[in-house]
Amino acid sequence: MMVFISSSPNLPFSIALAVLLLIALLEGVGMLFGLGLSTLFEGLIPDIDLDFEADLPDNTSPFALSRLLGWLRFGEVPALMLLVIFLTAFGLIGLAGQMIVHKSFGAFLPASLASVLSMTASLPLVRVLGGGLAKILPKDETSAVSDQSFIGRVAVITLGTARQGAAAEGKLVDKYGQTHYLMIEPDVVDDAFPQGEQVLVVSKREGVFRAIRNVNQSLVD
Repeated sequence: MMVFISSSPNLPFSIALAVLLLIALLEGVGMLFGLGLSTLFEGLIPDIDLDFEADLPDNTSPFALSRLLGWLRFGEVPALMLLVIFLTAFGLIGLAGQMIVHKSFGAFLPASLASVLSMTASLPLVRVLGGGLAKILPKDETSAVSDQSFIGRVAVITLGTARQGAAAEGKLVDKYGQTHYLMIEPDVVDDAFPQGEQVLVVSKREGVFRAIRNVNQSLVD
């Protein structure tokens, strides 16, 4: 089994599962010492710009990145949960597929081709399972709020750097104390909001919230 997992055509899937184990280890250490390592790990995820046009259900947005992330449930559940789902699906689907191909034809698919096929199968799973998580995550049923009520409130960028055309994940706490994860872009063309910056939400356009830099220190998240 170790020979199979460590073989060159299967390395992308083995690495994905190894990263998954690393996340579990960090979370375990965090629970042991009472530290919030989930947020720390999210900060280590590189800010990747996706500039290809995806054939996604919401085809009204002019920005491919915002459309793709929205389709994958970013903003509905924490990004780290979606990453865990993707790594699990990508690794297991890839290894299972390679095992079936090897038993059927006596050889593995090239790593690049197998990775593309596994990713194609994994992304819909991220959407479906992410949607399931969004429904079961704890919510206060008596204090449901409209996302329009987020306008005028302060959010904190939690993952990536927000630029126009490249939304980043932000965290906002509503008036009931509930936490919401939003996709945020600057309202000003040349602005960029790095991770950790507080911003003021000013509008929502095509599923993405627009924000300006929070210059009023009396406003907090």
